[in-house]
Amino acid sequence: MHSYSDDDTIVAISTPAGEGGIGIVRLSGPKALSIAEAIFVSKDGGKLSKFKTHTVHYGHIIESSQLTVHSSQLKLKKQKIIIGGKLKTKNRIVDEVLLTVMRAPRTYTKEDIVEINCHGGIQATGNVMSLTMKEGARLAEPGEFTKRAFLNGRLDLSQAEAVLDVIRAKTEGSLRMAMEQLSGGLSNRVKEITGLLIDAAADIEASIDFPDEGIGAGESKRLKKTVSSALDNLEILTKSYNDGIIMKDGVLAVICGKPNVGKSSLMNLLLRRDRVIVSDIPGTTRDAVEEVINLKGIPIRIVDTAGVAKAKDSLEKESIGKTRKYIEMADIAILVLDGSSGIDAKDLAIIDLLKDKKKIVVVNKADIADRIGGGRLKKMFPGSRATKISVLENTNIAALEKNIAETVLRGGYGSLSGAAVSSLRHKEILDKSRGCVISVMRGLSKKAHPELLAIDLKEAISHLGLLTGQTVSEDILERIFEKFCIGK
Repeated sequence: MHSYSDDDTIVAISTPAGEGGIGIVRLSGPKALSIAEAIFVSKDGGKLSKFKTHTVHYGHIIESSQLTVHSSQLKLKKQKIIIGGKLKTKNRIVDEVLLTVMRAPRTYTKEDIVEINCHGGIQATGNVMSLTMKEGARLAEPGEFTKRAFLNGRLDLSQAEAVLDVIRAKTEGSLRMAMEQLSGGLSNRVKEITGLLIDAAADIEASIDFPDEGIGAGESKRLKKTVSSALDNLEILTKSYNDGIIMKDGVLAVICGKPNVGKSSLMNLLLRRDRVIVSDIPGTTRDAVEEVINLKGIPIRIVDTAGVAKAKDSLEKESIGKTRKYIEMADIAILVLDGSSGIDAKDLAIIDLLKDKKKIVVVNKADIADRIGGGRLKKMFPGSRATKISVLENTNIAALEKNIAETVLRGGYGSLSGAAVSSLRHKEILDKSRGCVISVMRGLSKKAHPELLAIDLKEAISHLGLLTGQTVSEDILERIFEKFCIGK
Protein backbone atom coordinates (compact mmCIF):
# COMPACT_ATOMS: atom_id res chain seq x y z
CA MET A 1 0.00 0.00 0.00
CA HIS A 2 1.21 3.51 -0.81
CA SER A 3 2.65 5.27 2.24
CA TYR A 4 0.39 8.02 3.50
CA SER A 5 1.51 11.61 2.90
CA ASP A 6 -0.15 14.87 3.92
CA ASP A 7 0.87 16.30 0.52
CA ASP A 8 -0.94 13.64 -1.51
CA THR A 9 -4.29 14.29 -3.11
CA ILE A 10 -6.01 11.05 -4.04
CA VAL A 11 -8.73 10.29 -6.56
CA ALA A 12 -10.97 7.32 -7.32
CA ILE A 13 -14.25 6.38 -8.94
CA SER A 14 -16.52 5.77 -5.96
CA THR A 15 -19.43 4.14 -7.79
CA PRO A 16 -19.57 0.58 -9.18
CA ALA A 17 -18.06 -0.03 -12.59
CA GLY A 18 -20.45 -0.26 -15.53
CA GLU A 19 -23.40 1.66 -16.89
CA GLY A 20 -25.49 3.80 -14.54
CA GLY A 21 -27.31 7.07 -14.20
CA ILE A 22 -24.49 8.67 -12.20
CA GLY A 23 -20.80 7.99 -11.69
CA ILE A 24 -18.91 9.75 -8.89
CA VAL A 25 -15.25 10.74 -9.07
CA ARG A 26 -13.98 11.63 -5.60
CA LEU A 27 -10.92 13.74 -4.73
CA SER A 28 -9.47 14.15 -1.24
CA GLY A 29 -6.39 16.06 -0.11
CA PRO A 30 -4.79 19.51 0.06
CA LYS A 31 -4.94 20.04 -3.73
CA ALA A 32 -8.46 18.70 -4.28
CA LEU A 33 -9.92 22.17 -4.87
CA SER A 34 -7.14 23.44 -7.13
CA ILE A 35 -7.13 20.24 -9.22
CA ALA A 36 -10.90 20.42 -9.67
CA GLU A 37 -10.71 24.14 -10.52
CA ALA A 38 -8.26 23.39 -13.34
CA ILE A 39 -10.78 21.16 -15.14
CA PHE A 40 -14.19 22.56 -14.09
CA VAL A 41 -16.08 25.46 -15.66
CA SER A 42 -19.13 26.58 -13.72
CA LYS A 43 -22.23 27.43 -15.76
CA ASP A 44 -22.62 30.71 -13.87
CA GLY A 45 -18.96 31.62 -14.31
CA GLY A 46 -18.10 31.32 -10.61
CA LYS A 47 -14.63 30.40 -9.41
CA LEU A 48 -14.40 27.08 -7.60
CA SER A 49 -11.92 28.54 -5.10
CA LYS A 50 -14.68 30.95 -4.01
CA PHE A 51 -17.37 28.31 -3.58
CA LYS A 52 -18.68 27.84 -0.06
CA THR A 53 -18.28 24.50 1.63
CA HIS A 54 -20.96 21.83 1.21
CA THR A 55 -22.41 23.39 -1.93
CA VAL A 56 -23.27 21.82 -5.28
CA HIS A 57 -22.50 23.50 -8.63
CA TYR A 58 -23.54 22.78 -12.20
CA GLY A 59 -21.04 23.02 -15.05
CA HIS A 60 -18.71 21.14 -17.37
CA ILE A 61 -15.48 19.23 -17.08
CA ILE A 62 -13.21 20.53 -19.82
CA GLU A 63 -9.89 19.52 -21.33
CA SER A 64 -7.78 22.45 -22.56
CA SER A 65 -5.05 22.46 -25.21
CA GLN A 66 -2.83 25.10 -26.80
CA LEU A 67 -1.28 25.53 -30.23
CA THR A 68 1.84 27.53 -31.12
CA VAL A 69 2.47 28.49 -34.78
CA HIS A 70 6.13 28.38 -35.92
CA SER A 71 7.09 28.37 -39.65
CA SER A 72 3.68 27.10 -40.66
CA GLN A 73 3.95 24.19 -38.21
CA LEU A 74 1.46 23.58 -35.41
CA LYS A 75 2.84 22.32 -32.13
CA LEU A 76 0.37 20.95 -29.52
CA LYS A 77 0.86 22.20 -25.99
CA LYS A 78 -1.36 22.28 -22.94
CA GLN A 79 -4.09 24.80 -22.07
CA LYS A 80 -3.69 27.68 -24.54
CA ILE A 81 -3.43 28.56 -28.24
CA ILE A 82 -0.86 31.19 -29.32
CA ILE A 83 -1.38 32.35 -32.92
CA GLY A 84 0.31 35.48 -34.28
CA GLY A 85 1.23 36.62 -30.77
CA LYS A 86 -2.40 36.43 -29.59
CA LEU A 87 -3.54 34.16 -26.78
CA LYS A 88 -6.47 31.88 -27.52
CA THR A 89 -7.93 28.90 -25.65
CA LYS A 90 -9.42 25.75 -27.08
CA ASN A 91 -11.57 23.66 -24.72
CA ARG A 92 -13.12 20.27 -25.24
CA ILE A 93 -16.14 19.44 -23.13
CA VAL A 94 -15.55 16.07 -21.47
CA ASP A 95 -18.79 15.81 -19.47
CA GLU A 96 -21.69 17.76 -18.01
CA VAL A 97 -21.51 17.43 -14.24
CA LEU A 98 -22.62 18.43 -10.78
CA LEU A 99 -19.64 19.25 -8.56
CA THR A 100 -19.80 19.19 -4.75
CA VAL A 101 -17.27 21.12 -2.66
CA MET A 102 -16.59 20.04 0.94
CA ARG A 103 -13.90 21.91 2.80
CA ALA A 104 -11.85 20.50 5.69
CA PRO A 105 -12.36 19.62 8.46
CA ARG A 106 -16.11 18.88 8.10
CA THR A 107 -15.63 16.03 5.63
CA TYR A 108 -15.36 12.25 5.63
CA THR A 109 -11.54 12.34 5.60
CA LYS A 110 -11.20 15.69 7.45
CA GLU A 111 -9.43 16.90 4.27
CA ASP A 112 -10.75 19.00 1.40
CA ILE A 113 -13.02 16.80 -0.71
CA VAL A 114 -14.49 17.35 -4.17
CA GLU A 115 -17.04 14.93 -5.60
CA ILE A 116 -17.79 15.14 -9.31
CA ASN A 117 -21.13 13.61 -10.32
CA CYS A 118 -20.65 12.57 -13.94
CA HIS A 119 -22.81 10.61 -16.31
CA GLY A 120 -22.53 6.96 -15.39
CA GLY A 121 -20.37 4.66 -17.45
CA ILE A 122 -16.77 3.49 -17.59
CA GLN A 123 -15.68 5.96 -20.29
CA ALA A 124 -17.19 9.14 -18.82
CA THR A 125 -15.92 8.61 -15.28
CA GLY A 126 -12.58 7.29 -16.54
CA ASN A 127 -12.01 10.42 -18.64
CA VAL A 128 -12.75 12.73 -15.71
CA MET A 129 -10.49 10.77 -13.38
CA SER A 130 -7.67 10.81 -15.94
CA LEU A 131 -7.85 14.61 -16.13
CA THR A 132 -7.57 14.92 -12.34
CA MET A 133 -4.49 12.70 -12.41
CA LYS A 134 -2.93 14.88 -15.13
CA GLU A 135 -3.38 17.81 -12.76
CA GLY A 136 -1.53 16.02 -9.94
CA ALA A 137 -3.92 13.64 -8.20
CA ARG A 138 -2.81 10.10 -7.36
CA LEU A 139 -5.02 7.03 -7.78
CA ALA A 140 -6.26 6.01 -4.33
CA GLU A 141 -5.34 2.67 -2.82
CA PRO A 142 -8.13 0.30 -1.68
CA GLY A 143 -9.85 1.82 1.35
CA GLU A 144 -7.58 4.87 1.39
CA PHE A 145 -10.40 7.39 1.91
CA THR A 146 -11.51 5.51 5.03
CA LYS A 147 -7.90 5.00 6.09
CA ARG A 148 -7.40 8.77 5.97
CA ALA A 149 -10.58 9.21 8.01
CA PHE A 150 -9.00 6.93 10.64
CA LEU A 151 -5.53 8.53 10.53
CA ASN A 152 -7.05 12.01 10.78
CA GLY A 153 -9.17 11.09 13.80
CA ARG A 154 -12.53 11.10 12.05
CA LEU A 155 -13.15 7.42 12.92
CA ASP A 156 -11.47 4.93 15.20
CA LEU A 157 -10.35 1.60 13.73
CA SER A 158 -13.42 -0.44 14.68
CA GLN A 159 -15.65 2.23 13.13
CA ALA A 160 -13.54 2.23 9.97
CA GLU A 161 -13.94 -1.55 9.71
CA ALA A 162 -17.70 -1.12 10.13
CA VAL A 163 -17.80 0.95 6.94
CA LEU A 164 -17.01 -2.20 4.96
CA ASP A 165 -19.69 -4.13 6.85
CA VAL A 166 -22.25 -1.44 5.99
CA ILE A 167 -21.34 -1.72 2.30
CA ARG A 168 -21.54 -5.52 2.35
CA ALA A 169 -24.68 -5.83 4.50
CA LYS A 170 -27.14 -8.25 2.90
CA THR A 171 -30.11 -7.79 5.25
CA GLU A 172 -31.67 -5.21 7.54
CA GLY A 173 -30.29 -7.07 10.56
CA SER A 174 -26.69 -7.12 9.35
CA LEU A 175 -26.97 -3.46 8.31
CA ARG A 176 -28.34 -2.50 11.72
CA MET A 177 -25.45 -4.27 13.46
CA ALA A 178 -22.88 -2.58 11.18
CA MET A 179 -24.45 0.84 11.75
CA GLU A 180 -24.33 0.28 15.51
CA GLN A 181 -20.58 -0.32 15.23
CA LEU A 182 -20.10 2.59 12.84
CA SER A 183 -21.85 4.95 15.26
CA GLY A 184 -19.42 3.93 18.00
CA GLY A 185 -21.41 1.28 19.88
CA LEU A 186 -18.56 -1.22 20.06
CA SER A 187 -15.91 1.49 20.54
CA ASN A 188 -17.79 2.96 23.50
CA ARG A 189 -18.06 -0.44 25.17
CA VAL A 190 -14.35 -1.04 24.68
CA LYS A 191 -13.54 2.43 26.02
CA GLU A 192 -15.62 1.73 29.14
CA ILE A 193 -13.70 -1.50 29.74
CA THR A 194 -10.38 0.24 29.08
CA GLY A 195 -11.35 2.96 31.57
CA LEU A 196 -11.99 0.37 34.28
CA LEU A 197 -8.63 -1.29 33.61
CA ILE A 198 -6.84 2.07 33.65
CA ASP A 199 -8.44 2.88 37.02
CA ALA A 200 -7.25 -0.45 38.39
CA ALA A 201 -3.76 0.06 36.93
CA ALA A 202 -3.53 3.52 38.55
CA ASP A 203 -4.35 2.06 41.99
CA ILE A 204 -1.78 -0.70 41.54
CA GLU A 205 0.88 1.76 40.36
CA ALA A 206 0.24 3.81 43.50
CA SER A 207 0.89 0.74 45.65
CA ILE A 208 4.16 0.16 43.75
CA ASP A 209 5.22 3.75 44.50
CA PHE A 210 4.58 3.12 48.20
CA PRO A 211 5.75 -0.48 48.71
CA ASP A 212 5.65 -0.31 52.48
CA GLU A 213 1.93 0.26 52.46
CA GLY A 214 1.16 -2.44 49.84
CA ILE A 215 -2.42 -3.13 48.78
CA GLY A 216 -4.69 -2.83 51.78
CA ALA A 217 -7.84 -4.90 52.36
CA GLY A 218 -10.12 -2.04 51.33
CA GLU A 219 -8.10 -1.31 48.21
CA SER A 220 -7.99 -5.00 47.30
CA LYS A 221 -11.77 -5.23 47.53
CA ARG A 222 -12.19 -2.16 45.34
CA LEU A 223 -9.68 -3.48 42.81
CA LYS A 224 -11.44 -6.83 42.60
CA LYS A 225 -14.76 -5.09 41.99
CA THR A 226 -13.29 -2.90 39.23
CA VAL A 227 -11.43 -5.72 37.49
CA SER A 228 -14.41 -8.06 37.84
CA SER A 229 -16.65 -5.49 36.16
CA ALA A 230 -14.18 -5.21 33.27
CA LEU A 231 -14.07 -9.01 32.97
CA ASP A 232 -17.88 -9.31 32.91
CA ASN A 233 -18.10 -6.77 30.08
CA LEU A 234 -15.34 -8.52 28.13
CA GLU A 235 -17.18 -11.83 28.42
CA ILE A 236 -20.45 -10.29 27.22
CA LEU A 237 -18.73 -8.92 24.12
CA THR A 238 -16.84 -12.16 23.49
CA LYS A 239 -20.01 -14.25 23.73
CA SER A 240 -21.76 -12.00 21.21
CA TYR A 241 -19.38 -13.19 18.47
CA ASN A 242 -21.20 -16.41 17.54
CA ASP A 243 -24.48 -14.59 16.93
CA GLY A 244 -22.70 -11.56 15.46
CA ILE A 245 -20.86 -13.52 12.80
CA ILE A 246 -24.06 -15.32 11.81
CA MET A 247 -25.96 -12.02 11.61
CA LYS A 248 -23.17 -10.65 9.42
CA ASP A 249 -22.31 -13.61 7.19
CA GLY A 250 -25.55 -15.58 7.45
CA VAL A 251 -26.83 -18.92 8.70
CA LEU A 252 -25.54 -21.70 6.46
CA ALA A 253 -28.51 -23.86 5.41
CA VAL A 254 -27.66 -26.82 3.18
CA ILE A 255 -30.31 -28.45 1.01
CA CYS A 256 -29.45 -32.15 0.93
CA GLY A 257 -31.02 -35.42 -0.11
CA LYS A 258 -30.63 -38.24 -2.60
CA PRO A 259 -30.57 -37.48 -6.35
CA ASN A 260 -33.73 -36.31 -8.11
CA VAL A 261 -35.83 -35.44 -5.06
CA GLY A 262 -36.27 -31.80 -6.13
CA LYS A 263 -33.42 -30.02 -4.33
CA SER A 264 -32.55 -27.70 -7.21
CA SER A 265 -36.19 -26.87 -7.90
CA LEU A 266 -36.64 -26.02 -4.23
CA MET A 267 -33.56 -23.79 -4.36
CA ASN A 268 -35.02 -21.88 -7.30
CA LEU A 269 -38.37 -21.43 -5.50
CA LEU A 270 -36.69 -20.09 -2.36
CA LEU A 271 -34.64 -17.66 -4.46
CA ARG A 272 -37.68 -16.80 -6.60
CA ARG A 273 -35.62 -17.15 -9.75
CA ASP A 274 -34.10 -19.89 -11.90
CA ARG A 275 -30.59 -20.05 -10.45
CA VAL A 276 -29.95 -23.80 -10.70
CA ILE A 277 -30.37 -26.11 -13.71
CA VAL A 278 -33.31 -28.46 -13.18
CA SER A 279 -33.59 -31.80 -14.98
CA ASP A 280 -35.35 -35.15 -14.60
CA ILE A 281 -31.95 -36.80 -15.03
CA PRO A 282 -30.55 -37.75 -11.60
CA GLY A 283 -27.19 -36.19 -10.77
CA THR A 284 -27.64 -33.02 -12.82
CA THR A 285 -26.24 -30.91 -9.99
CA ARG A 286 -22.50 -31.58 -9.87
CA ASP A 287 -21.30 -28.60 -7.85
CA ALA A 288 -22.60 -26.79 -4.78
CA VAL A 289 -24.47 -23.56 -5.56
CA GLU A 290 -24.66 -20.93 -2.81
CA GLU A 291 -26.95 -17.89 -2.66
CA VAL A 292 -28.36 -15.61 0.07
CA ILE A 293 -32.00 -15.08 0.98
CA ASN A 294 -33.40 -12.69 3.58
CA LEU A 295 -35.68 -14.08 6.28
CA LYS A 296 -36.78 -11.73 9.07
CA GLY A 297 -33.63 -9.63 8.68
CA ILE A 298 -31.25 -12.58 8.95
CA PRO A 299 -29.19 -13.62 5.92
CA ILE A 300 -29.66 -17.30 5.14
CA ARG A 301 -26.93 -18.78 2.97
CA ILE A 302 -28.83 -21.43 1.03
CA VAL A 303 -26.68 -24.11 -0.63
CA ASP A 304 -27.93 -26.59 -3.21
CA THR A 305 -25.73 -29.68 -3.20
CA ALA A 306 -25.22 -32.76 -5.34
CA GLY A 307 -27.36 -35.72 -4.34
CA VAL A 308 -25.68 -38.12 -1.93
CA ALA A 309 -25.41 -41.54 -3.58
CA LYS A 310 -22.84 -44.07 -4.66
CA ALA A 311 -20.43 -42.30 -7.04
CA LYS A 312 -20.23 -43.60 -10.60
CA ASP A 313 -17.15 -41.63 -11.69
CA SER A 314 -14.40 -39.40 -10.27
CA LEU A 315 -16.35 -36.19 -10.94
CA GLU A 316 -19.41 -37.49 -9.12
CA LYS A 317 -17.18 -38.67 -6.28
CA GLU A 318 -15.74 -35.18 -5.92
CA SER A 319 -19.24 -33.62 -6.00
CA ILE A 320 -20.51 -35.91 -3.25
CA GLY A 321 -17.36 -35.23 -1.22
CA LYS A 322 -18.09 -31.50 -1.43
CA THR A 323 -21.69 -32.15 -0.34
CA ARG A 324 -20.45 -33.98 2.75
CA LYS A 325 -18.15 -31.06 3.62
CA TYR A 326 -21.02 -28.60 3.32
CA ILE A 327 -23.15 -30.79 5.56
CA GLU A 328 -20.36 -30.76 8.18
CA MET A 329 -20.17 -26.93 8.04
CA ALA A 330 -23.94 -26.37 7.97
CA ASP A 331 -25.78 -24.60 10.78
CA ILE A 332 -29.03 -26.09 9.51
CA ALA A 333 -29.69 -29.01 7.15
CA ILE A 334 -32.77 -28.90 4.91
CA LEU A 335 -33.42 -32.58 4.25
CA VAL A 336 -35.54 -33.21 1.15
CA LEU A 337 -37.39 -36.53 0.94
CA ASP A 338 -39.44 -37.93 -1.94
CA GLY A 339 -42.95 -38.42 -0.58
CA SER A 340 -44.03 -40.38 -3.66
CA SER A 341 -41.49 -43.17 -3.11
CA GLY A 342 -41.13 -43.33 0.66
CA ILE A 343 -37.91 -43.56 2.68
CA ASP A 344 -35.30 -45.99 1.34
CA ALA A 345 -31.75 -47.01 2.22
CA LYS A 346 -30.28 -43.96 0.44
CA ASP A 347 -32.41 -41.64 2.57
CA LEU A 348 -31.42 -43.49 5.75
CA ALA A 349 -27.72 -43.10 4.89
CA ILE A 350 -28.17 -39.32 4.52
CA ILE A 351 -30.27 -39.12 7.70
CA ASP A 352 -27.39 -40.80 9.52
CA LEU A 353 -25.05 -38.06 8.24
CA LEU A 354 -27.40 -35.48 9.76
CA LYS A 355 -27.88 -37.07 13.18
CA ASP A 356 -26.04 -34.27 15.01
CA LYS A 357 -27.45 -31.42 12.89
CA LYS A 358 -30.36 -29.09 13.41
CA LYS A 359 -32.74 -30.27 10.70
CA ILE A 360 -35.69 -29.05 8.68
CA VAL A 361 -37.49 -31.96 7.02
CA VAL A 362 -39.14 -31.33 3.64
CA VAL A 363 -41.34 -33.94 1.98
CA ASN A 364 -41.54 -33.12 -1.72
CA LYS A 365 -43.85 -34.50 -4.44
CA ALA A 366 -46.78 -34.47 -2.01
CA ASP A 367 -49.01 -33.81 -5.03
CA ILE A 368 -48.21 -37.29 -6.44
CA ALA A 369 -48.49 -39.51 -3.37
CA ASP A 370 -47.75 -39.60 0.34
CA ARG A 371 -45.94 -42.80 1.18
CA ILE A 372 -44.30 -41.30 4.29
CA GLY A 373 -46.75 -41.15 7.16
CA GLY A 374 -46.75 -38.31 9.64
CA GLY A 375 -46.32 -40.76 12.52
CA ARG A 376 -43.13 -42.15 11.04
CA LEU A 377 -41.74 -38.67 10.47
CA LYS A 378 -42.37 -37.71 14.10
CA LYS A 379 -40.68 -40.88 15.28
CA MET A 380 -37.66 -40.45 13.03
CA PHE A 381 -37.27 -36.70 13.59
CA PRO A 382 -38.39 -35.86 17.14
CA GLY A 383 -38.52 -32.09 17.65
CA SER A 384 -38.45 -31.37 13.91
CA ARG A 385 -41.64 -30.33 12.15
CA ALA A 386 -41.86 -31.76 8.64
CA THR A 387 -43.30 -29.63 5.83
CA LYS A 388 -44.99 -31.30 2.88
CA ILE A 389 -44.61 -29.40 -0.39
CA SER A 390 -44.79 -29.70 -4.13
CA VAL A 391 -42.07 -27.82 -6.02
CA LEU A 392 -43.80 -28.77 -9.28
CA GLU A 393 -47.03 -27.01 -8.30
CA ASN A 394 -45.34 -24.45 -6.03
CA THR A 395 -47.49 -25.38 -3.04
CA ASN A 396 -46.80 -24.85 0.67
CA ILE A 397 -43.51 -23.00 0.00
CA ALA A 398 -44.60 -20.13 2.27
CA ALA A 399 -45.11 -22.62 5.11
CA LEU A 400 -41.60 -23.97 4.52
CA GLU A 401 -40.12 -20.46 4.62
CA LYS A 402 -41.93 -19.85 7.91
CA ASN A 403 -40.55 -23.12 9.26
CA ILE A 404 -36.99 -22.14 8.24
CA ALA A 405 -37.33 -18.71 9.85
CA GLU A 406 -38.70 -20.13 13.11
CA THR A 407 -35.96 -22.77 13.25
CA VAL A 408 -33.31 -20.10 12.78
CA LEU A 409 -34.82 -17.81 15.41
CA ARG A 410 -35.20 -20.68 17.89
CA GLY A 411 -31.46 -21.14 17.50
CA GLY A 412 -30.97 -17.70 19.04
CA TYR A 413 -29.95 -15.91 15.87
CA GLY A 414 -31.33 -12.44 15.44
CA SER A 415 -31.60 -11.83 19.19
CA LEU A 416 -28.68 -9.40 19.30
CA SER A 417 -29.17 -6.05 20.95
CA GLY A 418 -26.66 -3.26 21.37
CA ALA A 419 -22.99 -3.63 20.49
CA ALA A 420 -21.92 -7.00 19.10
CA VAL A 421 -18.70 -8.49 17.78
CA SER A 422 -18.76 -9.78 14.20
CA SER A 423 -15.05 -9.74 13.32
CA LEU A 424 -12.59 -12.55 14.04
CA ARG A 425 -9.89 -9.92 14.59
CA HIS A 426 -11.97 -8.30 17.31
CA LYS A 427 -12.82 -11.67 18.87
CA GLU A 428 -9.14 -12.65 19.08
CA ILE A 429 -8.22 -9.28 20.64
CA LEU A 430 -10.99 -9.56 23.23
CA ASP A 431 -9.94 -13.13 24.07
CA LYS A 432 -6.33 -12.04 24.67
CA SER A 433 -7.40 -9.09 26.80
CA ARG A 434 -9.81 -11.33 28.73
CA GLY A 435 -6.98 -13.80 29.43
CA CYS A 436 -4.87 -11.02 30.92
CA VAL A 437 -7.74 -9.79 33.10
CA ILE A 438 -8.40 -13.34 34.36
CA SER A 439 -4.72 -13.48 35.33
CA VAL A 440 -5.14 -10.22 37.28
CA MET A 441 -8.16 -11.62 39.14
CA ARG A 442 -6.18 -14.72 40.11
CA GLY A 443 -3.26 -12.58 41.18
CA LEU A 444 -5.46 -10.44 43.41
CA SER A 445 -6.88 -13.57 45.06
CA LYS A 446 -3.37 -14.90 45.69
CA LYS A 447 -2.04 -11.47 46.75
CA ALA A 448 0.51 -11.47 43.93
CA HIS A 449 3.15 -8.75 43.75
CA PRO A 450 1.67 -5.47 42.42
CA GLU A 451 4.25 -5.27 39.61
CA LEU A 452 3.03 -8.58 38.16
CA LEU A 453 -0.55 -7.33 38.29
CA ALA A 454 0.50 -4.08 36.60
CA ILE A 455 2.15 -6.01 33.74
CA ASP A 456 -1.03 -8.00 33.05
CA LEU A 457 -3.19 -4.88 33.19
CA LYS A 458 -0.96 -2.99 30.77
CA GLU A 459 -1.07 -5.92 28.36
CA ALA A 460 -4.88 -6.11 28.59
CA ILE A 461 -5.15 -2.37 27.87
CA SER A 462 -2.69 -2.65 24.98
CA HIS A 463 -4.74 -5.44 23.36
CA LEU A 464 -7.90 -3.33 23.52
CA GLY A 465 -5.98 -0.49 21.89
CA LEU A 466 -5.50 -2.73 18.85
CA LEU A 467 -9.27 -2.95 18.47
CA THR A 468 -9.85 0.80 18.40
CA GLY A 469 -6.55 1.60 16.68
CA GLN A 470 -4.77 3.37 19.52
CA THR A 471 -1.92 0.85 19.34
CA VAL A 472 -1.87 -0.44 15.80
CA SER A 473 0.92 -1.13 13.32
CA GLU A 474 1.07 -0.23 9.63
CA ASP A 475 0.94 -3.89 8.54
CA ILE A 476 -2.34 -4.41 10.45
CA LEU A 477 -3.80 -1.31 8.80
CA GLU A 478 -2.72 -2.58 5.41
CA ARG A 479 -4.42 -5.95 5.96
CA ILE A 480 -7.63 -4.25 7.09
CA PHE A 481 -7.95 -1.64 4.35
CA GLU A 482 -6.87 -3.84 1.44
CA LYS A 483 -10.31 -5.53 1.73
CA PHE A 484 -12.04 -2.25 0.78
CA CYS A 485 -12.89 -1.13 -2.72
CA ILE A 486 -10.69 1.61 -4.18
CA GLY A 487 -13.38 4.33 -4.03
CA LYS A 488 -14.02 3.93 -0.31
